[in-house]
Amino acid sequence: MALVLFLAFSFFLQGALGGIICEQLPIELCSFSVSNSGKRCLLENNFAASDGTTAFQCKTSEVSVNIMHDWIESDECISACGVDRKAVGISSDSLLQPQFTAKLCSNACYQSCPNIVDLFFNMALGEGVYLPSLCKEQGTNPRRVMTDIRSSGAANSPVSCPGPASSSESYMTPGMAPMPPMTPGMAPVAV
Repeated sequence: MALVLFLAFSFFLQGALGGIICEQLPIELCSFSVSNSGKRCLLENNFAASDGTTAFQCKTSEVSVNIMHDWIESDECISACGVDRKAVGISSDSLLQPQFTAKLCSNACYQSCPNIVDLFFNMALGEGVYLPSLCKEQGTNPRRVMTDIRSSGAANSPVSCPGPASSSESYMTPGMAPMPPMTPGMAPVAV
């Protein structure tokens, strides 16, 4: 915990000088962070280690985030959403795991961790799955959800979302993850 506080303070100072640059993040904070340019940080294997072993490095991905920048995801959200900071790359395959989907769709994650929800919202869309529908179905019929995802493959055409079922129900447009209010456990790095 002391390391996390030290690093957060260091990045607070760095943020005052220009924000988060993925290549300068320690690997322990890389995954699920967002750079000052609004690009996601990604942990990658670096096979060019001098002793021939595999090392890791933090890189800037080409995936843009519209909802935030200069963000290091909180430990609370990492835990609540069931993601792993040590994961190399990010894959939609995790959506096939019922335990992961249950955590992602839990109130602790879905309502409090917009960065992670936005990422998986967009990955689900890429697979032809609408995350709010997946979460709704996951709570009632998780086996069907897994079957639907496995059989969907990559989306071959634009995803069309159904219109509101009633005037009190609204659906998000593709690319727009739900944006719950900021909570104390989700403070972005100051710039």
